[in-house]
Amino acid sequence: MAWTHLAPDLLGVFFFAVSGSLLAVRRRFDIVGSLLLGTCVGLGGGILRDVILDVGVPRAFDSPVYLVPPVAAAVVVYFFAHVVQRFHDILLTFDAAGMALFSVTGTLVSLDAGMNPAGAAILGVATAVGGGVIRDVVANDVPQIFRSRGLYAIPALIGAALTSLASWAGWFNLVAGFAIAALVFGLRMISLRYRWEAPPAGGRRHGSRDPR
Repeated sequence: MAWTHLAPDLLGVFFFAVSGSLLAVRRRFDIVGSLLLGTCVGLGGGILRDVILDVGVPRAFDSPVYLVPPVAAAVVVYFFAHVVQRFHDILLTFDAAGMALFSVTGTLVSLDAGMNPAGAAILGVATAVGGGVIRDVVANDVPQIFRSRGLYAIPALIGAALTSLASWAGWFNLVAGFAIAALVFGLRMISLRYRWEAPPAGGRRHGSRDPR
């Protein structure tokens, strides 16, 4: 992976791993549980993407550098959890940052592997949301993607689609990548602030009947 892809990818792993370690604190896990949960969320989405792409050994196992961010996240949370926990929704903030970066880097990795633009965007979304789902399931929590408060998959899809489009048009560079990630992060945080919701699967919430 090119350095311009690797740096944001490692940063995304770190942000996601911090969210996992923070959830471990809330669940009263020990330091080993914190490291494992941070590793699950930080590397899970990328492993899922690489398995689908059938690129051989997933990058998380082939490049030891990917193990550094989860360890760093566990150490940071261990020493500073009492500080960061004072901030409201800090876990969601780190989760949004990781999701935003992965929506970009996951799409780029898929494009580099020869995936078509539409397929790469889909895998970008899978990379962005996959780790968070694994984290919440392992911690026996409701995955963020299924919660009604805020938009989750939609900002990731927008980021992945813009990344795929910019790369296809030859406009993508490091600045564009961070700009797209910032847009995704902003959409996620604004949707949490104002409690935006995607349309319900059954149409209107009011006046609908239980089919059972």
